[in-house]
Amino acid sequence: MPALHDTRRSLLIAGAGDTGSRLAALAAANGFDALALRRRDVAMGPGIRALRADLRSGEGFAAIPKRLDALVFCAAPDERTEAAYRALYRDGLRRLLDRSEIGRVLFVSSTAVYAEDAGATVDEDTPADATAFNGRVLLEAERELDAHPDAAAFRASGIYGPGRERMWNRARRDEPGEPRWTNRIHVEDVAGALLHLLQPPRIARVYCGNDDAPTLEHEVVDGLRARLGLPALGAADGPTTGKRVSNARLRGSGWQPRYPTWREGYATPPA
Repeated sequence: MPALHDTRRSLLIAGAGDTGSRLAALAAANGFDALALRRRDVAMGPGIRALRADLRSGEGFAAIPKRLDALVFCAAPDERTEAAYRALYRDGLRRLLDRSEIGRVLFVSSTAVYAEDAGATVDEDTPADATAFNGRVLLEAERELDAHPDAAAFRASGIYGPGRERMWNRARRDEPGEPRWTNRIHVEDVAGALLHLLQPPRIARVYCGNDDAPTLEHEVVDGLRARLGLPALGAADGPTTGKRVSNARLRGSGWQPRYPTWREGYATPPA
């Protein structure tokens, strides 16, 4: 435990997987007392205290401090079912909020809360009217923040980065990309944005986490194919679908992405 004279702000990162571990390292380097909560024992980097607890059941919660300066909830479910989502996101977040007195709370949600699929631009003021279970459950979890005076939902678009090779694998297939708007944010930019939102004295209630360049899927596929030495395939037949996520509010808060478009984020094909 920190010494009694330690004035560092305490930050609990609930769900210290890829994103959470990166945030923990950034937070520790920026003067936070970083506590990384995971369901399994995993060695963490310097300056990070590991806690073992289960967000779904509450097992191990006795080790969580009763007072925290900040909480970032960025856990991911083990399975893609409505029950698993609800047990982790809604119930797990509620359990943490009930357990401790917490200053700032950031909940990593998703742009899946928007049902838009005709190519329009969405932002924080767009009605969140998801019909798929994942978006609906994330909205239930976001509503757990309503009673907290200093909390925000961070609605991340498609997170990519090292070890996440879905789009590279998609580009290797000899199938044209869809005329569908896609949105993404590099995992390092997610961690950086969350650290950024822990700093200001006041924050908004919702932020959309996206890079600067919503892009049609077929343009990304052909761009990655070029980097793989493969010929362009153009767009598959069909109407334009998807949504374009605006990051204007997050940008306006002073955040700047390290990877402003997919071109920087996908600069080098994976080995």
